[in-house]
Amino acid sequence: MSNPSPSSPAEYAWLWVDARQQRVELRQGSRIRWSAPASTARAGLGELRDSGCTPRGWHEIRARIGAGLPATAILRGRRWTGRCWSAADGEEADWILGRILWLSGLESGRNRGGPVDTFRRYIYLHGTAQRGRLGTAASAGCVRLAPEDICALFELCPPRLPVYIGVDTPLSPPPRRY
Repeated sequence: MSNPSPSSPAEYAWLWVDARQQRVELRQGSRIRWSAPASTARAGLGELRDSGCTPRGWHEIRARIGAGLPATAILRGRRWTGRCWSAADGEEADWILGRILWLSGLESGRNRGGPVDTFRRYIYLHGTAQRGRLGTAASAGCVRLAPEDICALFELCPPRLPVYIGVDTPLSPPPRRY
């Protein structure tokens, strides 16, 4: 699934984090290819560092972490701890499970650079043990999915895949990075 210089939204593959519906959708133009419930920030949408908000606008997948790990692998500091989550570990902690799709902002001054930089804020799509909160805004800023959903999505998303976070469908393709 590559994006060779798309010129219109109908031509490119991208992820939409729909904060209104609390869903993640993999799209080809306007066609939905994959979808799952998600959880964005309980503090809402916003870009400032330490705000606890999920950043808006166009991003790209900058790093993919966790290939080959179990879906319930517990990650800390972007590394596997060697442990897997189980119900005995509880669901209250904000575990990072299975896979990480680390985002980087594409819009200078909005989600790239300075105190609004998505990458430096460590904003990910990742697995969570808090399945009961999926479909509601409940995270600390990241976009959380069920462990099996992040593992499935991970396999479908190459590095640099555009990601749009917002409440309305974007009207234009992502800005060119380079």
